[in-house]
Amino acid sequence: MTADQDEAAARAGLVRWGRSLFERGLTPGSSGNISVRLADGYLVTPTNSCLGFLDAGRLSRLDAGGRHVAGDAPTKELPLHFAFYEARPAARAVVHLHATHATALSCLADVDPADAIPPITPYVVMRVGRVPVVPYTRPGSADVAPLIRAKAPDHPAILLANHGPVVAGASLDAAIFAMEELEETARLVLITRGMAVRHLSPAEIADLEATFTLKG
Repeated sequence: MTADQDEAAARAGLVRWGRSLFERGLTPGSSGNISVRLADGYLVTPTNSCLGFLDAGRLSRLDAGGRHVAGDAPTKELPLHFAFYEARPAARAVVHLHATHATALSCLADVDPADAIPPITPYVVMRVGRVPVVPYTRPGSADVAPLIRAKAPDHPAILLANHGPVVAGASLDAAIFAMEELEETARLVLITRGMAVRHLSPAEIADLEATFTLKG
């Protein structure tokens, strides 16, 4: 695939997945942002754009140094995205949503900051891994970058306190699938909150981690 074909496919994927996420209520209004790393730069959803109505030709195009070179102005959350790319060289996409259940978990004072998503299903271990919570920063602030860089090398998914989830993946599809798994597991965690939940054992988790390597 040529660089132009790769970019065209990435643009189409961003529009397709943005619409799907919005129509399923996974990020409301103009919330959420997605980026894809290309061979020579990045494609990013524009600032104040609704993911359900993206225009492939107006997506923000950045060069390899992160400078805006074409399309509409990019999301203000670029520090968040670039921190993930710096910390995870294999990552090819970063997805940040305001998904209801994962965002609810990010607001709770008693979740484990080292792992906010308990291992209640094998798929959250296989596709998401342990999910730490980083302290609150103002949306768009560069202050989030060192917090992400400290956690992202070991964690492809992170909760931003009082803000929501962000996930990196080896492809756009992989990042979306992991985000969906995170949100669904957060829903299960909240539904079963206060119940006697059976978690996967350390041995079961170790077996999954040894068998299914998280990428991106």
